[in-house]
Amino acid sequence: MASAIVVGAEGRMGRLVRETLLERGFAVLGGYDVDNVAELDEVAPAADVVVDFSAPASLAHVLAYARRTGAAVVSGTTGLADDQLAELRALGKKNRVVWASNYSLGVAVLRRVTAVAAEALAGWDVEIVETHHNQKVDAPSGTAKALLAAVDPTGERPVVGGREGICGPRVPGEIGVHAVRGGTVAGTHEVHLFGPDEEVCLTHRATSRQIFVTGAVAAAERLLAREPGFYDFDALMLG
Repeated sequence: MASAIVVGAEGRMGRLVRETLLERGFAVLGGYDVDNVAELDEVAPAADVVVDFSAPASLAHVLAYARRTGAAVVSGTTGLADDQLAELRALGKKNRVVWASNYSLGVAVLRRVTAVAAEALAGWDVEIVETHHNQKVDAPSGTAKALLAAVDPTGERPVVGGREGICGPRVPGEIGVHAVRGGTVAGTHEVHLFGPDEEVCLTHRATSRQIFVTGAVAAAERLLAREPGFYDFDALMLG
């Protein structure tokens, strides 16, 4: 039986992760949150995998735990700085690691389809719109950023987060990325591609957070069968 610990255990995602791990046959050895996350550095029991849906401030403790125990890391924490993501990638030299802003299999497919559409419809205007519940603390969402990367892999095109006043005609090549917040929306992402006299709209709607949890636990199962390395969720699940 594989074993796991959960970081961010008292959050909505963390509670669902714990329940789903147990349903999938994992032994859950503990849950950690802001009040006890420092225990990961030295005293938390060794598990096969740590599943982290917490906050960027906890990452240093998750990394310390992984280095101490050799545990695989499944991270769904968003809002990480570039240097924190670099630390996760570096951990992949010795540990199994996967990080994703969104663990939905449907979103993984959306990213692939978006990349294909953006390449095939080069020259079309692109706008990305993401909608989330009113408690989400970061914007734009990590998934919106991933969709942006699918449209513009080199990161060379101008990006705008909103338009107001007399802003003039749309700048050729620019990509709009817009965040909407309200209610209890689990997550909706739309990629609009506008051409002359036609529009393509690619949409993914999450109706509950369970889809992200199911994907993260499935990723943990696959990760434990792999060699050490930093894995992309899309490649891990879709090949």
